[in-house]
Amino acid sequence: MAIRHFRSLLDLSSGELQQIISRAGELKRERQAGIPHALFPNRVLGMVFEKSSTRTRVSFEAGMAQFGGSALFLSARDTQLGRGEPISDSARVMSSMVDVLMVRTFKHDTLETFAEYSSVPVINALTDAFHPCQLLADIQTFVEHRGSLSGKTVAWIGDGNNMCQSYINASRLCDFELVIACPQGFEPDSALVDANSDRVRIVRDPADAARNAHLLVTDVFASMGQEDEQEARLKSFAGYQINTELLSHAASDALVMHCLPAHRGEEISAEIMDSPDSVIWDEAENRLHAQKALLEFLLNAQR
Repeated sequence: MAIRHFRSLLDLSSGELQQIISRAGELKRERQAGIPHALFPNRVLGMVFEKSSTRTRVSFEAGMAQFGGSALFLSARDTQLGRGEPISDSARVMSSMVDVLMVRTFKHDTLETFAEYSSVPVINALTDAFHPCQLLADIQTFVEHRGSLSGKTVAWIGDGNNMCQSYINASRLCDFELVIACPQGFEPDSALVDANSDRVRIVRDPADAARNAHLLVTDVFASMGQEDEQEARLKSFAGYQINTELLSHAASDALVMHCLPAHRGEEISAEIMDSPDSVIWDEAENRLHAQKALLEFLLNAQR
C-alpha cells in the first residue's frame, strides 16, 4: 500500500477533504463534552521544526496527547539536520522510529525529500509554497459558522504567499471563487493561478476583491524569513488592510479570518480582529481538531 502523505491539499480528493472536515467537527464536539478518544496509544509523531511556531507545535503536540500518543519536538538546532546531515538520511532514520512525521520548513523541496525517503506519512506543517494544515482549520471554521464553501466567494487580501496558494488549491477542492487582491509583483505562482483560472482571478483594488465576498482572509505582509523587507513591504501594501471600510463591500454575513500571528494595525485593524465578524479565535482552535482528524486519516490509511 502506498504511503499517504499530506504535502498540499491536493494530496486529498474533494471527498476525503470533506470527510476530514466532518470528522474534525466530531472530535471537537467530543472534546467539548469531555469524551476521551485515546485512539492511538503508543503512537509517536515526530515534529521537525526549521521555522518557529506557536499554533502548529501546540496543536500537534496536544492532539497526539489527546489521542493517547506522544510527540517529539525536533529542531534543526537540536538534531543532525542542523549539522549538515542529508535530509534523505534523516528522513530514513526518523521514520524508522516514529509513526508519522510533521515538517515545518522553508523550502518546499525539503518537505518533498522527507516524503520521498520516509517510510511513514509526512505532513506539511508549512513551507514557503503551501500551508495546508491551516486551510483545514479555515475550512472547518467556515463550515461551522456558514456551511459549505461551495458556490461562495472568498477574498484574499495581501501577499500571494503560501497561504494564498493554499487557498487556490482549496478553491479547486471546495468549488468556490477566489479573488486575490495584491500589489504588482506580489502575485502567487502564475502556473498555479493559470491552472485554476476558471475560479481564481487577481485584482489590484482590495474593494474589488471584497465586493459581495462571503469570506475575507489575510496574513502578515512580511512572512518569516522576510523580516528585512518589512518596511518596504508596508509601503507596497498600503491600502490592503482588512478594516471596517473594506468589510462594508462584502456580503452582509461575511466572515474574517487570519492565520495568526497578526500585526494589528497593519494587515488587519484591531477593531476587526475583535469584532463579531471575526472568527479568528475559532480558526486558531480548530488547528487542533482539524489536525487530529488528519492524523487519524493518515494513520488509519497505514493499517
